[in-house]
Amino acid sequence: MKIEQIYTGCLAQGAYYIESDGVAAVIDPLRAPEPYLERAEATGARVKYIFETHFHADFVSGHLDLAKKSGAKIVYGPGAQPDYDIYESKDGERFELGKVTIEVLHTPGHTLESATYLLRDEEGKPHAIFSGDTLFIGDVGRPDLAQKMGELTERDLAGMLYDSLRNKIMPLPDDVIIYPAHGAGSACGKKMSKETQDTLGRQKMTNYALRANMSKEEFIEEVLDGLLPPPAYFAENVQLNKRGYTSIDEVMRTGAVALKPAEFEAVANREQVLILDVRDKAEFVQGFIPNSIFIGLDGSFAPWVGEMIPGVDQAILVVAPVGREEETIMRLARVGYDNTLGYLDGGFASWEAAGREVDRIETIKADEFGQRLEVGLDGKVLDVRKPTEFAGAHLSMASNLPLSDINRYFHAFQEDEKYYLHCGSGYRSTIAASMLKSRGFEQIVNVQDKVGEIVAKDMSGAA
Repeated sequence: MKIEQIYTGCLAQGAYYIESDGVAAVIDPLRAPEPYLERAEATGARVKYIFETHFHADFVSGHLDLAKKSGAKIVYGPGAQPDYDIYESKDGERFELGKVTIEVLHTPGHTLESATYLLRDEEGKPHAIFSGDTLFIGDVGRPDLAQKMGELTERDLAGMLYDSLRNKIMPLPDDVIIYPAHGAGSACGKKMSKETQDTLGRQKMTNYALRANMSKEEFIEEVLDGLLPPPAYFAENVQLNKRGYTSIDEVMRTGAVALKPAEFEAVANREQVLILDVRDKAEFVQGFIPNSIFIGLDGSFAPWVGEMIPGVDQAILVVAPVGREEETIMRLARVGYDNTLGYLDGGFASWEAAGREVDRIETIKADEFGQRLEVGLDGKVLDVRKPTEFAGAHLSMASNLPLSDINRYFHAFQEDEKYYLHCGSGYRSTIAASMLKSRGFEQIVNVQDKVGEIVAKDMSGAA
């Protein structure tokens, strides 16, 4: 028996490849089928099943393309009714996979159709669970994403989740390995560990949601406490996973189109086309195509794309590091942004070489920011970190405007006011600065560095 976790850090997502005696199954695959097909081909195995733990909200699953190319059967838990052919499993149903079996545990709560898949070894002993978004390491799935207005509330779903955990998962042996769908960094939970697997026994001792003698009401209150609003793209991704979507091959064919600067500019001048620059933040601020939005590939790229770009049908042009253009288009497609119209051939250097217009953002390091603070700033300070980060420590003169909220607050900015933007490392502040620039706000200063020492000094002085 072989189990391989295929973890994608950008999405904090774990897909799984399981193989036994020449037969394989894939659980919660990402959009591109090649990684799974290549693993099967390497050992001469046949992919027989694709198990989906639920209708995902934070990414578009790759089950349709993988099924088409492998002939595998798509399996969902009870109650799933997508607009394409699947096998709807029953609670307790078992699927043979070579010499092992996979048993369906219906675990509603995160969503109604959520299923946990119990892997039994060659002797029938429980070996591992693939828990999807039902149980994470250190947390459980949020129950506020799938309620139907007028029928179910988030409290109803949280109660279902409590029952699922205690009736289906916690009675399993303590040595059962937990393989969740996500780890730290995902918006599908709030207290997830950076660890991507653990034993059930250890989780019973450390996971607040599995606490012994915890009442259902206590569970509901603790699970719902502190949940931030889900990113807007979550609902759109759920619908794509339910309805179906364009083949990734077609997305790459139409999106991975190299455009010379003149061609790129012509397409960019169409209405409603967004230019997305995914280079390193330090390169972006030194020069970029006017009205570009920055979201760097080497940060939490896909979640921030989903958070900051309204509508997965948005037409996008890409400016990427040379050699990473197709990677960018694939990573956009992972969260449903399939409407890429092409990329700048030769990268930003070709735009400059063609003598095209270039914009810049005033950017300073932390030491210069500190010097300006000492003599008195000529503008307002905006901290674009999360409210919880801001509450932990912040500059006394700073206002908190989380990056995730900025689309709703453009009306509050003044054109004749200067704004100093900072976060923890400069990644989020650069995104915010690019968005303000694209809206016509010119007096933007981006602090592209860690300001922890300045914050500590300010708080010490304030004390």
